[in-house]
Amino acid sequence: MVASFAALLAQTAPSTPAWSFQTALIMITCNLFVIAIGRYAIQKPGAGPALPFTLPGLFEGFGLPELLATASLGHILGAGMILGLGSAGLL
Repeated sequence: MVASFAALLAQTAPSTPAWSFQTALIMITCNLFVIAIGRYAIQKPGAGPALPFTLPGLFEGFGLPELLATASLGHILGAGMILGLGSAGLL
């Protein structure tokens, strides 16, 4: 019973696109998009620890929690975009 369930899951699992310049570009674009939105949407920026490096003036007051939160959401969005475009046959 368990083996047949595992075989059924293996048949229904989507194929993931191989890494390419297109997939990297989609992931980078999604991350930059979410970071740019997060810069203006986060209500109390800089409340946590600061970044150990400096960023351009656009990200002034952007701390470690903001960077981790926006980059995490950017990766979720990017993975969804890559899987969706791969399933649609566009990648």
